[in-house]
Amino acid sequence: MHMADALLSPAVGGVLWAAAAGTLVYSSKKVQKEIETKKIPLMGVLGAFIFAAQMINFSIPATGSSGHLGGGMILAILLGPYAGFLTISSVLIIQALFFADGGLLALGCNIINLGFFPCFIAYPFIYQKLKDDHALSVRSILAVMLSVIIGLQIGSLCVVLETFFSGVSELTFGKFLLLMQPIHLAIGFIEGMITLAVVSFVWKARPDIINQAVIQEKAVKNVSIQTIVIVFFILTLAIGSVFSWFASSDPDGLEWAVYKTTGHEELSTQDHAVFSVAENLQEKLSFLPDYGFKHSLEASSAEENYPAVSAGTSVSGLVGGLITLLLVFVIGVMLRFLKVKIKR
Repeated sequence: MHMADALLSPAVGGVLWAAAAGTLVYSSKKVQKEIETKKIPLMGVLGAFIFAAQMINFSIPATGSSGHLGGGMILAILLGPYAGFLTISSVLIIQALFFADGGLLALGCNIINLGFFPCFIAYPFIYQKLKDDHALSVRSILAVMLSVIIGLQIGSLCVVLETFFSGVSELTFGKFLLLMQPIHLAIGFIEGMITLAVVSFVWKARPDIINQAVIQEKAVKNVSIQTIVIVFFILTLAIGSVFSWFASSDPDGLEWAVYKTTGHEELSTQDHAVFSVAENLQEKLSFLPDYGFKHSLEASSAEENYPAVSAGTSVSGLVGGLITLLLVFVIGVMLRFLKVKIKR
């Protein structure tokens, strides 16, 4: 659900940039007050894990469309909403800058749609209200599934609204809405299952990570935090370097809805200075565009070029995961340092 610049006007893109920046500043201040040293490596490795996991598009049966993990709810549940928002924002920033995944003008929209709604709407108002603090019960499973689905539904609705208020594309509001919501309902169900699997693993291994305030004294800590970090790091390496090869080639839910509405796979951007600057900057910064080598797709046959494509995908998964891990880790260290300095 990464929006492209062609869907937006500079005004709408600018407003959402401001909203995303303000939320990042606010979240940084909140994390600065509560962050603990042991949480920093977990933030970094979970950011890398979400980066790698987003590279795998899964097919939606009988639609010709695909979807990928958003990851905002996983991060909110395991890290809390503020650290989760900082982490998913870091993932999206790296994807836009270095991999040309989502437009630069649309970056604020993508951060709000994929980060704000899971972390600050679905997490506190759905997941927290429904979950059972003492067990991974049917109630908690329902909380995970509903929070993921509703968060994604709100995000996809906002994509439609942001596009409508931009008024720069051929997309008609009614048809676009009727395509976006059902396809993201299906994607949300699959993402909910993935989220449930990740949360279940951590809940069984270290329940205090998820329910610190409630069961900190009663938690059975059979697995160390370091082990959790290592497991997610290994998963990141495996997903980014190997499993990402098997991602569906079908268009994702947003691309599919755009095509079904307009008949075009891609929309052209406006002849406007803002779009030109953003496009040129992204072209210069993205050294692995679309998660591959810049010239690896120029062969006349995709089959002839498969080794190069696979290598480019693996490199993208490993490099992107590492950059994400380092960025989030540095952010965590800086916020921890500021917390200690203020206390002194």
